[in-house]
Amino acid sequence: MPVQFSDTALAEVKRLVARYPEGKQKSALLPVLHLAQDEFGGWLSTEILDYVASLLKITPIEVYEVATFYSMYNLKPVGKHVFEVCQTGPCMLNGSDEIIDYIKEKLGIRPGETTTDGLFTLKTVECLGACGYAPMMQMGKNYLEHLTREQVDQIIAESRK
Repeated sequence: MPVQFSDTALAEVKRLVARYPEGKQKSALLPVLHLAQDEFGGWLSTEILDYVASLLKITPIEVYEVATFYSMYNLKPVGKHVFEVCQTGPCMLNGSDEIIDYIKEKLGIRPGETTTDGLFTLKTVECLGACGYAPMMQMGKNYLEHLTREQVDQIIAESRK
């Protein structure tokens, strides 16, 4: 079955494209990729990326370049809860490497992997723009700051509920 947005999502794509001048539909790429990721189960397959390219009338490589550059796009299936732990300088100086190691130990996965029950995916990402709150991670639309092992335990326990 070919990839296709729902009528509601397709209307949203048209609304997003209409924000930009004629011939500049590529400018809608980031929000359309977010919409696609939400619409198609939390990740973007090659077929979905090609579909987005066809909708925006751009080449598939233009979509691949963007989707592979930004860590917010998942190019393989992910768990219900995605832990995106910042690994840049300020966070590392404040212990993000220890938080990453602790999550690896607690969940039995490495960055880029998903637990066998499909609940958790661990990702390491570049700067999330909250250096003053290091170490930190993003989980969905939420920033979790000044992380400790105890907080990680609590986040995992609450996420399992």
